[in-house]
Amino acid sequence: MAHLLHIDSSVQGDQSVSRRLTARAAERWQATHPGGAVIYRDLAVNPIPHLDAATGLARMVSADRRTPAQEASYQLSVELIDEIKNADTVLLGLPLYNFGPPSTVKAWIDHVVAPGLSIDAETGDGLLGGTDFIVLASRGGGYGPGTPREGWDHNEAWLPHAVSMTGLQPRFITAELTMADVNPAMSELKPLAAESLSRALAAIENLWAAGENAA
Repeated sequence: MAHLLHIDSSVQGDQSVSRRLTARAAERWQATHPGGAVIYRDLAVNPIPHLDAATGLARMVSADRRTPAQEASYQLSVELIDEIKNADTVLLGLPLYNFGPPSTVKAWIDHVVAPGLSIDAETGDGLLGGTDFIVLASRGGGYGPGTPREGWDHNEAWLPHAVSMTGLQPRFITAELTMADVNPAMSELKPLAAESLSRALAAIENLWAAGENAA
């Protein structure tokens, strides 16, 4: 049986473009993988705890030296990594907040990057490389080549590096100028925003051929 891990992180609920993209991708995946199983995580509703002084070393000390707080944090890493290991495909909704990822996504990554769990402790090889990692990204402005804020989208630069040791290799589908419909100062950009969203939705439609990898 095929397995999908579907993760959202936007705080904007029904107004979120990244949630719209992940929802459509999940629908498309299910249509092409009949009978497949889906695990859903909403990091905005049930955030992963950030690493702190009590838990930050949990993935770096031996089991016999872990405090109760560290053991709980370590077991959460086991759970999150097992979700990825059991998935054929991971969908991550990734909005751009202050030119970077939501802190909840960073916390998820911090738990997922774990020697002995997602990284071979002896060889350093990533253990999650067999999973298709698709990132459905959204950004309120324009950050493409030639724009005033070219290079200010740090999600696309950060995420591949952040998960590189695990073997995950993200593929991005991005819709931008998502604020054009609600920001009067961007009203003239509405046609470009609509084009960007249409391209993203079209890319989702092409992710899986009918019956591809179906169980």
